[in-house]
Amino acid sequence: MRIAVVGAGYVGFANAAVLARQHEVTVVDIDQAKVDLINSHQPALAEPEVGAFLANTPVSLTATTSIADAVATAQWTLIATPTDYNPETNHFDTSSVEASIAAALSANPETVVIIRSTIPVGFTQSMRARHGTDAILFVPEFLREGKALHDCLHPTRVIVGGTCAQAQAFADILVGACADEDVPVLLTESREAEAIKLFANSYLALRVAYFNEIDTYAISEGLDARAIITGIGLDPRIGDHYNNPSFGYGGYCLPKDTKQLLANYSGIPQDLISAVVRSNSTRQSFIASDILSRDPRVVGVHRLIMKAGSDNFRSSSIFGVIERIRAAGVEVVVYEPSAQSPIIAGCEVMPDLAQFKARCDVIVTNRRSPELADVSAKVYTRDLYGRD
Repeated sequence: MRIAVVGAGYVGFANAAVLARQHEVTVVDIDQAKVDLINSHQPALAEPEVGAFLANTPVSLTATTSIADAVATAQWTLIATPTDYNPETNHFDTSSVEASIAAALSANPETVVIIRSTIPVGFTQSMRARHGTDAILFVPEFLREGKALHDCLHPTRVIVGGTCAQAQAFADILVGACADEDVPVLLTESREAEAIKLFANSYLALRVAYFNEIDTYAISEGLDARAIITGIGLDPRIGDHYNNPSFGYGGYCLPKDTKQLLANYSGIPQDLISAVVRSNSTRQSFIASDILSRDPRVVGVHRLIMKAGSDNFRSSSIFGVIERIRAAGVEVVVYEPSAQSPIIAGCEVMPDLAQFKARCDVIVTNRRSPELADVSAKVYTRDLYGRD
């Protein structure tokens, strides 16, 4: 089977690598550097497992910058391009997905298009109407940053937005490519699949926000946040997971997906989704105030990434905290080894960890790190469990 994958980001590359164990896969990306890495059998994804996977797993995987060349003989074309949230339109910017679909169908009208980018509810229907074909399916991905390859190999479920024979066939391809047996499969209409993705991520954001607000209450009232959260988690209906306080829900998906879901609620009564969206700003303001109460001269931010094993700090919640601290007139410097720029968010990026530690009065870190053990008195974190 020949498969084209448009987009070599977390979703696209992880899908391509796993599918290439059994199929001929060509990845399309506008970044020539990524194309060269893939063609030289090197990771285009900064995750610990990817290098070993490519070194030890036979794959049929190539890359190109030409979508026409990749799609020309492909039975399936996966679209995994960015859909950033546009605050001016109050919706995802789906232009890259729309352009990719048009280019793919122009190059090969027989290819079946699989949208793996996150999209608004109703988007797939509109694309089918625009192009006069039902061979456009939405297949939501449920990948974690830093664990994208693992989650492709070990999916929690496979959901395909389509009830036709092509939908079942692609579900079979995904299940056949993974490393597990008995993966739950759900075929549904495209709008339901689109809603599943947005509601699932919004629930995760809600859970993060809930435990962050418990932590805010505990700090404000002088209570032991860990004791409270641990006690709540002993209820098996709630569980002891996804409950470690942070500076807010961040990463690429949760902030934008909650906002898009809220936009999809236009004209529909709701209170909870609005509250989830607002909660992130409230938490960042509280964290910034708590840090400023220590009267720092220089605040250091240790790592912009929020998840281990990732080099991605798009929409990291720490940026909201940085903005508020700088607005108070306090200098902020950053230690982030994966940064490509000497200035990020108006802050100096310091490449030397020892100099960074010496310069800062308070060192802010989302999760505790052994490399800060020698300056623990300076460290500010809401990490209660040393995980997540």
